[in-house]
Amino acid sequence: MNKRLGVLGTAIAIAGVGFLAAGAVAYVKVQDGYDSLQAFSEAQDVTLTYNEDGELVDRGTVEGAQAIKELLTDEWKYPVVESDLDPDDPLVNTATEYMYQMATVMYHTLHGTQTIVLDEAVEYNGETFPAGEYEFAVDGRYWTDFDRNHPLEGKAREMAWTGTAHGIVAELGVGTVTHTTLQMGLALAGVLAGLGLVFLVTGVGLVWVGRGGRKAIPDTIPESFTTESTLEPVQGRLVNG
Repeated sequence: MNKRLGVLGTAIAIAGVGFLAAGAVAYVKVQDGYDSLQAFSEAQDVTLTYNEDGELVDRGTVEGAQAIKELLTDEWKYPVVESDLDPDDPLVNTATEYMYQMATVMYHTLHGTQTIVLDEAVEYNGETFPAGEYEFAVDGRYWTDFDRNHPLEGKAREMAWTGTAHGIVAELGVGTVTHTTLQMGLALAGVLAGLGLVFLVTGVGLVWVGRGGRKAIPDTIPESFTTESTLEPVQGRLVNG
């Protein structure tokens, strides 16, 4: 039994060492990812703006930044990590900062106004649009919310949701996913290291218990086993009932 405990403990301890090694490798890979993301962020040099009180602002106002955060939290349901919005580190290099910057681009696109010029009158669905200049409010329309056949909406869609806007949003989305994935990788490294430690301690403990439970076998026969008994045999008889 004790030998079996020792073998089992050794196997568990070896598995623990394996988990620890896997955790160490995962941690190193995650750190490489963080270094790459940081270099990517520094190369872009996109920063958020804070006022002297450390409040996030957009185009000079706290209200503008708050409206962007409401788009991010209320409409998109994104779990903002407030600690990521650090006025001492305005560089956009965390998932929350990437998402806030994405929301900034989207907010101003959604609430912008486009100037449409018709060179000639256009009729659409029984309505005539004379030639001239029109101010068209996007009014919260996403790319798919426009009627692209409409003489004003179709042009406004292309002017508001440009390839640049789509490209910036896509790039910021990559940054968000990358940072989130790195956080998950860091958590995985911690789980692997924790399992490794538990397995290692458990295995060593089983080996220790197995060795501690062994009792030494005496080299000589105890004297009590060789001494003649002093008890006299008891004579008995069978009684037939």
